[in-house]
Amino acid sequence: MLTHTQTHFKQSQFILSLLISMFGLLFAQVQAKAAETVILKYSILRESVSVEELSTLANTGEASSSLKAYLKLANKQPEELRALLNNNVDVDPVFLSKVLNSFAGGMMLDPVGEVIHTPSKRANRESLRGALVTSALSDKNIRLIEILENYPTQEIHVDGDRLAEMYQSIEGFVKNVPRLPF
Repeated sequence: MLTHTQTHFKQSQFILSLLISMFGLLFAQVQAKAAETVILKYSILRESVSVEELSTLANTGEASSSLKAYLKLANKQPEELRALLNNNVDVDPVFLSKVLNSFAGGMMLDPVGEVIHTPSKRANRESLRGALVTSALSDKNIRLIEILENYPTQEIHVDGDRLAEMYQSIEGFVKNVPRLPF
């Protein structure tokens, strides 16, 4: 026979699982409104790149001629960008959602929002939180290309010079946050 605490815990787990599932479905429906264009900035250079071009680079290693030309001007190699796009951080989506909705999670999202942000730099926390959790839902890991594909605005601005630093920050945060009950 279950105690009151065990019953309450099981109900809480069920409700949380249901909410995470609904959140995933909501973002799956919003995919049509997901990012289509990335304004990629390296140093003083800025270029509009489609998310599709970046997905192709991440998945196949093939860079479009315009992306190759831009990366050459920025003194970057397509392989370097591909590695960043595919850098993987394993994370439990339920845990990630809890953490990102905590005070500490909000504090982590702010510096990441300086590297990846909305055109207006408004609602960065919410946009990043949604993109990160949606990215983790399907395969329990996060890759930068998934964040870009799941970002809930049509245009996303990315500071390419700070991408590696930002991703190390996310990875370090996820690995070092103690698994406390929320």
